[in-house]
Amino acid sequence: MRHVIALDVGGTGMKAALVGPDGELLHQDRRATGRERGPDAVVAAIVGFAADLYAYGERHFGAGAGAAGLAVPGIVDEPNGVAVFSANLGWRDVPLRALLADRLGIPVALGHDVRTGGLAEGRLGAGQGADRFFFVALGTGIAGGFGLDGRVEPGAHGFAGEIGHVVVRPQGDPCPCGQRGCLERYASAAAVSEAWAKATGDPDADAAQCARSVASGDPNAVRVWGEAVAALADGLVTALTLLDPRVLIIGGGLAEAGDVLFRPLREAVQSRVTFQKLPTIVPAALGDTAGCLGAGLLAQDLLATTTPEVIP
Repeated sequence: MRHVIALDVGGTGMKAALVGPDGELLHQDRRATGRERGPDAVVAAIVGFAADLYAYGERHFGAGAGAAGLAVPGIVDEPNGVAVFSANLGWRDVPLRALLADRLGIPVALGHDVRTGGLAEGRLGAGQGADRFFFVALGTGIAGGFGLDGRVEPGAHGFAGEIGHVVVRPQGDPCPCGQRGCLERYASAAAVSEAWAKATGDPDADAAQCARSVASGDPNAVRVWGEAVAALADGLVTALTLLDPRVLIIGGGLAEAGDVLFRPLREAVQSRVTFQKLPTIVPAALGDTAGCLGAGLLAQDLLATTTPEVIP
């Protein structure tokens, strides 16, 4: 099996790697998305980056990559290889899989960034060995991925795992999705930053500062943090009631608070379960490399099941 291209696209930057058959990272690189120049420029940057990675493999390893995996944010139609929508990148209905396959001449897999990160956590990280896990990323927003027997379920229409838009506070704060009271309006890093800035009167205050203030016993911070943890626990109990995962994996920027988050969160979830089985709640293990590693897994899976003549 040849090496593969793994490419993880974020709002402002892209992380990439060439990954060997045994999972070894043969080469790593980063570039800006160039989103300030518009969605067409972002697409061109992705395709150009992938082409450069393919050429690097030809020069240094004697052959180009056998397949490529691409993880992108927003709404993703994985079966058809289409990036349907991304608010951060401004695109709609971009056939990314076909564009990359045409440029590179190899099979390409397209995945949702959080679900792809969940795939990596399930196989290589905190969920390794678990038959069922739920991965939740607490970043600017909140999204998740349900892992089952080594894969992450995308859903019938590509929306599976969107726990950030589970309503936890009916008639609560409006969400850009059109609902009110969504989980990510209360428990995302952005929501905690907003609440802490309001509590302190400092527009530059953020969630990381709030976590540090919680650790030092600031009562204002304890209140803000406690409200976020309560909302998160409500959302997670909904997820475990529906999915019955063996492990709940929490990642993203807010998870970097460590025990300041995990100690009260475990207590809050435990206090809410009745008949449900309490899963193990653990921090993600792979950090910001999860999306790239997951993209590599998508490509390796594709390469293992696709003949060289077949390009999706």
